[in-house]
Amino acid sequence: MRRLPFKTVDVFTAEPFLGNPVAVVLDAQGLDAAQMQRIARWTNLSETTFVLPPTTPDADYRVRIFTPVSELPFAGHPTLGTAHALLEAGRITPRSAETGGLLLQECGVGLVRLSSETTPAGARWLSFELPDPKIRALGAEERADLERILATGTGSLAGACLIDVGPRWVVAPLGSAEAVLACSPDLAQLAALDMKLDRTGVVIFGEHAPGKAARLEVRAFAPAHGSPEDPVCGSGNGAVGAWLRHAGRVPDAGVPVLVTQGAAVGRAGRIRLSISEAAIRVGGQCVTCVTGTLDAIAP
Repeated sequence: MRRLPFKTVDVFTAEPFLGNPVAVVLDAQGLDAAQMQRIARWTNLSETTFVLPPTTPDADYRVRIFTPVSELPFAGHPTLGTAHALLEAGRITPRSAETGGLLLQECGVGLVRLSSETTPAGARWLSFELPDPKIRALGAEERADLERILATGTGSLAGACLIDVGPRWVVAPLGSAEAVLACSPDLAQLAALDMKLDRTGVVIFGEHAPGKAARLEVRAFAPAHGSPEDPVCGSGNGAVGAWLRHAGRVPDAGVPVLVTQGAAVGRAGRIRLSISEAAIRVGGQCVTCVTGTLDAIAP
């Protein structure tokens, strides 16, 4: 029987149990896809990652990412959580610690750039560079179906787009953060529609009132992939950043957009979006909640 080291990392929070957890299997070499899927189904987290040797010399490590029901080519909070686990375990080292070290992750979408920044107070912020997004506006029939499922009212989702960053998110702005928190979608209908149209799920966002610490409130729904509501979603927030850039609503250069997510499910995630014409970066803090071994892995 093999014993595999693993960690459960809470992502987009510095306080345990308030972010989005990911299980990270630190040495998955020798596991096949069926075994990985069984483990991910058993952990029952939105994602479980499996660290493998890279297949390209440019990468620091390779990762496969599984939901309870399927494999993903890329996902945001598992990317940050995996990097945190590997850094904490001393298995990888940033390439340039003086300038906020670069890491390169190999996954289904190719190479993903990450950076590790330590503040003067000793807090580590990790961020990843969003894969190049592919964007198209939703057609009238798609918007109408979504307005019915989200119960947001006819014509409320005029700006909705499908944004492909590996995961394929529908991103839709609502009128306010309060409207986002009040949304109550029909998850069964949403799952059926997303499966039919080969989409990951739906991300909605709205602006907080002036004076709030965060600019945006975000919620992400992916019931077709075993995650009725993702507590804090990295790729979904990155897709929101892509929507803002596409819509010409990029903030002043160098000023990150602070996002909150998770209040609707008892979490308190905080995300930093850095948006420019050159790149979209999604950042947050991480904290390890569980360290242990998987003991029941057949040889």
